[in-house]
Amino acid sequence: MRNLLIFILVLIAIWWVRRALRNMRSGGSADEGRGARRARGSQPEAILACRQCGLHVPESEGVRDGDAFYCCEEHRRQAAGR
Repeated sequence: MRNLLIFILVLIAIWWVRRALRNMRSGGSADEGRGARRARGSQPEAILACRQCGLHVPESEGVRDGDAFYCCEEHRRQAAGR
């Protein structure tokens, strides 16, 4: 039983060292998570408020009508019907 525990601890140590070396080679620190490395190269997306209801949504998920921004097509139609 003691030998099995030592074997498992050695495997965990090897895994940890390999992960740390891979992170150092890729330019990230060992404390950084996968999401932080992925987001490093991307630009933040603008979050805009819907003119109809005030809901804040990412610009790529909303609908534009000229200078106005809406969270969905339904709200754009409602505003056009006024």
